[in-house]
Amino acid sequence: MRADKKPSVLVCVTGQYDCDRLIEAGFEQASQLGCDLHVLCVHTPVNDVSLLSDEIEYLYRTAKELGADMTIAFDQNAPKCAADFARKINARHLVTGMPDNRPNGFVLTLHEMLPRLEITMVTKENEALRYSVDYAERSFA
Repeated sequence: MRADKKPSVLVCVTGQYDCDRLIEAGFEQASQLGCDLHVLCVHTPVNDVSLLSDEIEYLYRTAKELGADMTIAFDQNAPKCAADFARKINARHLVTGMPDNRPNGFVLTLHEMLPRLEITMVTKENEALRYSVDYAERSFA
């Protein structure tokens, strides 16, 4: 991670309306840490971007209202794209969702790429579950 830039909190969202809870959790974390806030949406390449436009526009407005930049990337390898972006913005903390109350491949792969990045996963019930460097060693029921 680059040390010459102000530390950041990175929020990874999908193109879904309910990802606003992730942006809000990221805003709280960035405020507590005194960090910049960035939102990233990595989507697989699509032929018709207009199919995503309403949700993406809503998340973009939510991010802007909370003082965050939002970047949309189209990439087949979401974890690598997110890791590269996290390095670029000097991310110290990551906020993402957690489907079905268990970690997903995106989070596990991203943790392998950036093992020192603290990760907060927010459930659909808006519970924040925080994991740090020893994340991969924890067991999940």
